[in-house]
Amino acid sequence: MPIGTAFHERTLALCHSLNYREWSGYYTVSVYEVHHEHEYNAIRNACGLIDISPLYKYLVTGKDATRLVNHVITRDVNKVAVGQVIYANWCDEHGMVIDDGTITRLEENKYRWTAADPSLRWFRQSGVNMDVQVEDISEQTAALALQGPTSAKLLKTVADADITNLKYFRKTSGRIAGVPVDISRTGYTGDLGYEIWIPWKDAVKVWDELMAKGKQFDIHPAGMLALDVARVEAGLLLIEVDYISSKKALIPSQKYSPYELGFGKMVHLDKENFIGKRALARDHKQGVARQLVGLEVDWVEVEEQFDKFGLSPAAPSQASRVAVPVYSGERQVGKATTTAFSPLLKKLIALGSVSSEFSKPGTKLQMELTIEAQRKKTTATVVPLPFFNPKRKTATPV
Repeated sequence: MPIGTAFHERTLALCHSLNYREWSGYYTVSVYEVHHEHEYNAIRNACGLIDISPLYKYLVTGKDATRLVNHVITRDVNKVAVGQVIYANWCDEHGMVIDDGTITRLEENKYRWTAADPSLRWFRQSGVNMDVQVEDISEQTAALALQGPTSAKLLKTVADADITNLKYFRKTSGRIAGVPVDISRTGYTGDLGYEIWIPWKDAVKVWDELMAKGKQFDIHPAGMLALDVARVEAGLLLIEVDYISSKKALIPSQKYSPYELGFGKMVHLDKENFIGKRALARDHKQGVARQLVGLEVDWVEVEEQFDKFGLSPAAPSQASRVAVPVYSGERQVGKATTTAFSPLLKKLIALGSVSSEFSKPGTKLQMELTIEAQRKKTTATVVPLPFFNPKRKTATPV
């Protein structure tokens, strides 16, 4: 049975919909109101406050901490400065992705590592015979994502920390409501935003301060439905939806190389040996069969398809995580993994995995569309990711 996070006493009182889901053993709000419209708009036009405490969080310390991290992930952590955060993935010995997450270099040999799936055993096994300690701090560290255009102004108001000079994917430390916190300029929305790492026992104090001072910045607590639409617009993947961990895959086709997921830039083959390096060197040389792409659905064509039935299409209110076949003519060439209607772009968009030969931007494909239990097709054009990439995400906030 799920349990509440450190913020449950606050989120429960605000969740008028009583619409929850389970995330890593915790109750997580899907949507606070009946519809997630206000929460999504807060993320894109003001600021949304999202409880991300269910993330798995690990503290890696010891003389060989850097050596362990470098041995596990595909990126070269020796290029990462203290106070810097990186997004990384890690693979099995066959070069297939196990998981992805963020790694913050807190000190020369001290890292905070987040993961979607439990990873303690894998990290510890990978560090056998190394002078390194890997501690699961998931239940000691609460976390909030403060995302949106006014998030920096709010943080400047409440945080005793240097927010103005905090660059994209960097971390600072300070206090909010007297509570020591780490603040990283990171997030899962593709917008200006921050993630706040808080001692579990004092988490509510930080929530209350943000919500109280955030009124003037139009803060809204936001749930997973709003986050799902935002992350699709940002072209960000979700494990077990857009790809499957190689640890959970049942058949070979469910396993993905980083080069099939758009993670190729995060594979540094010139660094010291790491898990999966030989297989990844082969993928880099020979190429891979599939590519992650953005798909933009022709909405006029969707309307025409529905009109044949005497129906009007309704733009889907929430993202669909149901895989949908994608075709080139009569041949299936891939699948759309997550589909969402973007309120900002006014377009039906999807993340998809398609055969490499059909992955070039501008390629016209067909996506399956079911109307009245009849399977139809509608045009979907391959487009570059992300769909939405505002300058404010990386610019110095004013």
